[in-house]
Amino acid sequence: MNNVSLRKTYGETLVELGGKHPEIVALEADLGKSTMSILFGQAYPERYFQMGIAEQNMASTAAGLALVGKRPYMSTFAVFASGRPYDQIRSSIAIPNLPVVICGSSAGLSDFGDGKTHQSIDDIGIMRILPHMTVLCPCDAVETKKMMIASLKSEGSVYIRICRADLPVLLDDKDEYHIGKMTQMRDGKDVVIFATGVMVGKSLEAAALLEQEGIRARVVNISTIKPLDTASLKKYCNGMKGVVTAEEHNIYCGLGSAVAEALSASRLPIGMVAIHDSFGTSAKQYEELLTSYGLQPKNIIDKVKEVLSV
Repeated sequence: MNNVSLRKTYGETLVELGGKHPEIVALEADLGKSTMSILFGQAYPERYFQMGIAEQNMASTAAGLALVGKRPYMSTFAVFASGRPYDQIRSSIAIPNLPVVICGSSAGLSDFGDGKTHQSIDDIGIMRILPHMTVLCPCDAVETKKMMIASLKSEGSVYIRICRADLPVLLDDKDEYHIGKMTQMRDGKDVVIFATGVMVGKSLEAAALLEQEGIRARVVNISTIKPLDTASLKKYCNGMKGVVTAEEHNIYCGLGSAVAEALSASRLPIGMVAIHDSFGTSAKQYEELLTSYGLQPKNIIDKVKEVLSV
């Protein structure tokens, strides 16, 4: 499978959409060369607003632009996109439910070299708690592009969580995409693994290894964490002996919590593969951190076996 940059896809798709929709504007907090919003700035400099390291001001300005009919896309690292301007996002974007798209780039541990201050292990929880906020997490570049296109049609606020690393292409660009829908990536009859972001690929690897041991795992990509399609979630659990969730986020308030809430009346055992309530740290490579924090196929396999043993 080819690895493709989600960040570059974000920037290129923003340029493509900008050519068709003159109401689109982009705002950046001094990280355009990393988030790749700089591509939009190069194509449409009159519609590109470099706000500097002032995320609160960026959120307030995006809200103001939305109020006068623009379609703002604001981007920076996920940890800064969700935490620093929380009050402005809550008061000026989420409460009036304005059509502002917030791109949280270099999400999770993927900014491996900059340590805990730059790694977002809490952004899903922060954004998920806000009424009116749609929370998206693509598993590859194909889904990133489809999310960008769909976000333009959204009537309210949207948060898109983008990995810094190039990820394998898992989806077919010809398949339909709708915000709010989950996608079965692999079928199985023993256990269902609900995964998001980089952990979708890891879950598929785990499922292939589990099959060699006679355990058939269904893998479902939940790229829309909010609103969660609870009807489909329950359907995918039918006939299963257990449920496992996999995410690159704190074990609290993320995908695992959302799934557990939706299945609160179920008697199925639920296991969660996630970051166990700790901040990140610096490393030489991204995979090194995924290993250190228990986010590899082996960890998913261990959790599946633990759930099936209950």
